[in-house]
Amino acid sequence: MFDTEVQRILDYVGHGIGVRIVGAPGSGKTTVASSAVFNLEKTGFTIHAVTGLRTHRAIPYAAVKGLGMEMRPGRSGVLDLADVLASQLAKAGKHLLLVDDIHLLDNESLAVLEAVRQQSAAPMIATAPETHPFTRGQLAVLNQGREAVLQLDPLHYEQVHALVARVLGGPADVDTTARILTKSGGNPRLVVRIAETASLSNLLVRRDGTWQMSGTSLWNDHLRGTVEALLAELPPEDVTALHSMAILGTARIDVLQKIVSADALDSLERQGFLSIMDDHHNGTIAAISPPMIVDYFRGRRTLRDRHMLRSKIAGMLDSTPQVPGIEATTADCLPRVLSALRSERGNDDAVAARHFHEHSAVRERSRFERWELNKTPANAAALLRVYWGAPVDPVRAVRVVNETSMHDADPADLLFLTITKALLAMPAGGLSAAVEVLQQFAEAHPAHNAEAEAAIQFLSASHGRVPSPDAGSSPNGSSVEKPGTLEVLTRALLELYRCRPLEALRIVDEAEDDELFPNLRPFIKGFGLFAAGRVDESLVFSLDWRAEARKNLDQFGVVTSSYVAAHGLLYSGHFDEAEYLMSSVFAMGRPGFVVDILYDAMLRLAGLRQATTTTTATVSIAAQARAGVPDVGPLPGVGKGVYVLIAKENQKPAGFDRQASRLIKQQLRSGYTLEAMMAAMLFTCLVPGRQVLDLLQRILRESGVTVHEQFTAIATAVVEADHQLLGLLLKHYEPDTDVYQIGMLLRSALKRRVVEGDNAAAEALAKASSSFAARFPSANEQLAFNTFEASSLTEREVEVAALAGYLSNVEIGERLRISARTVENHISNALRKTGASSRTSLFILVGNTFPPK
Repeated sequence: MFDTEVQRILDYVGHGIGVRIVGAPGSGKTTVASSAVFNLEKTGFTIHAVTGLRTHRAIPYAAVKGLGMEMRPGRSGVLDLADVLASQLAKAGKHLLLVDDIHLLDNESLAVLEAVRQQSAAPMIATAPETHPFTRGQLAVLNQGREAVLQLDPLHYEQVHALVARVLGGPADVDTTARILTKSGGNPRLVVRIAETASLSNLLVRRDGTWQMSGTSLWNDHLRGTVEALLAELPPEDVTALHSMAILGTARIDVLQKIVSADALDSLERQGFLSIMDDHHNGTIAAISPPMIVDYFRGRRTLRDRHMLRSKIAGMLDSTPQVPGIEATTADCLPRVLSALRSERGNDDAVAARHFHEHSAVRERSRFERWELNKTPANAAALLRVYWGAPVDPVRAVRVVNETSMHDADPADLLFLTITKALLAMPAGGLSAAVEVLQQFAEAHPAHNAEAEAAIQFLSASHGRVPSPDAGSSPNGSSVEKPGTLEVLTRALLELYRCRPLEALRIVDEAEDDELFPNLRPFIKGFGLFAAGRVDESLVFSLDWRAEARKNLDQFGVVTSSYVAAHGLLYSGHFDEAEYLMSSVFAMGRPGFVVDILYDAMLRLAGLRQATTTTTATVSIAAQARAGVPDVGPLPGVGKGVYVLIAKENQKPAGFDRQASRLIKQQLRSGYTLEAMMAAMLFTCLVPGRQVLDLLQRILRESGVTVHEQFTAIATAVVEADHQLLGLLLKHYEPDTDVYQIGMLLRSALKRRVVEGDNAAAEALAKASSSFAARFPSANEQLAFNTFEASSLTEREVEVAALAGYLSNVEIGERLRISARTVENHISNALRKTGASSRTSLFILVGNTFPPK
């Protein structure tokens, strides 16, 4: 869980630099420090550990006496203890001072440590709360010598998924993982405690190999002690403020200040118990963090107490001032949107997700109550519109559809209700059931026949196959009457599926905004820009759209815009940003109609990086996507075929090329040309092969997409092993949208030649790859793909092979503290397992297979 953080600490300490580890209570500070110490002890460090305890803060010398130092009688003062400890640190060898929870040390122990640090240059690892106001004594100990600060941020969705699987012995489903993340605020200790206690309380049960919630809540009495430990250091006024906020719920700051003092709010925010966010009225709202504290307060008082407090603050919400929206100008600037996304990573996903949940729950409840009082089509449409983004209550949705009278319904509401009814019919009856609903609607309402046909086309193309361009209405939409907005947007979407992005963009730019489905137009435009090779424009457009959707608490818009942006980020090599963006979507849980397929697609995209880099069996986040879907789909990731092929183990390059071309042909037969193009690009980058490259060139030629011409020319030279032509193409290459893909292509081709034992080609490709990387250095991570069998090396064999290209056996042995004969045995085993013909080939293969340590 903390491998990266531990490695950073080892690097710092190796250079004689101390480390201050800071984070919220339960963030893993002690775990990280202990893991680093364990690794340092293996390399010969002697550890001198001092631990602060809450109950010992008033006991003089309690912390340093825990070291067990032998003292002469009558010599137990500050300087006496400091001299003894300093003499131990001065002994031969490498020494490290560990101070865990420095904020809990008594003053006398701090005085001893200050004197010791003035006498010794040994590095120190210290742990402390993130927002703790340090005393002068604590600062005197910390600020001696060189020091790096390591911040432990809350866990994101993928990390919570892995941690829950480790705790429970198996993966949890999407909604369970999202709920645990939401309740814990990404705090590792709380994630573990929630998962453990929920399973003990039978709130989590294992079905079909995954852990799922048996009810609607994860709160149980076993969590009381955990929350009480979190709140132990708070003064009574702060605890009272948290109780008031828990009853009130997420609220605007100006409302909170009427029932909670400004000093209490400042104190809670400073200590990490309050998260501040911008809301959709351009105001500022606050929520308790971690959200599990809310369950604690709401469950520990009587119903009468809660009603009294609600009555006290109820009127204040009605007086909330309305702040007019501010028109924001959009600057078409990629650094700006990427910077905004990176700064957002420091925020709390769980609190933001909880805010979405509360907003959706309040809207759903109030609109359902309004519909029960008056079952009009308008009220039904208002309720069902919530389910187009937020999680669906299928029982309630079916009841609303069946019990609503369609008499005198507004045409827009009538169409919306019918399409929703068709979507509700799909889980049980499939596409045919949904089409039947729409056909019956068209027969009963001839005036809406065009809209019904457009809806049928949309569902059929999204869940079956794309009709040929000459089927139905013509691409130009020529008809007697002007086509409606839904018809126009459906035609644009079909052109996108057919990989005609320029035509899709032309249609959508001429279309009017659709009030019925407001997110369809920006989705087509954003992904059309991406498919046309205008990746930077797509990123700016989609990330701005996502920011607006988050502000408006529009979960439908967040999911659709995040899907578009994720593709742009992944294509550009911004993997950390893409993983955070998708993680923030996963934290909200499975969404409602239509966009649930995009949610599954992002789960597969998130698992794709792991599938291409891992060399060991791990629990993939992609397993949370629904498996009962076809291998092909209208958009990348919607079909599961690409992910399944890449995640398959022990493949040979030639076999991969055959299977990949077979899948692409299947995509083309279904009319899903866009997915076929993206799959062919990815497969060519992973395992360059003739069959896939021929299909890619054909698709690009027939679709009229010309932005990848340099890429296909270079890929052709790579596949045909024309190294002279490859050198010329790379020499005259002009940077375009495929810079990252070409670097990936060269690395993968190099690996393939090494695996096949073609040393001459491998040497030429190694030179070309290094030259290209030097000419176009990338700040983004270069993936080390493992899409086909390369090795089954042990960890030690990997370490030796990674050094074999530039160090002798003796030098490797000295670095790894093993004998030269042992090094020779490891290299021999690695050569036999990988089939590499030389130390250099082995080094190249391992360097391109395993991520750097």
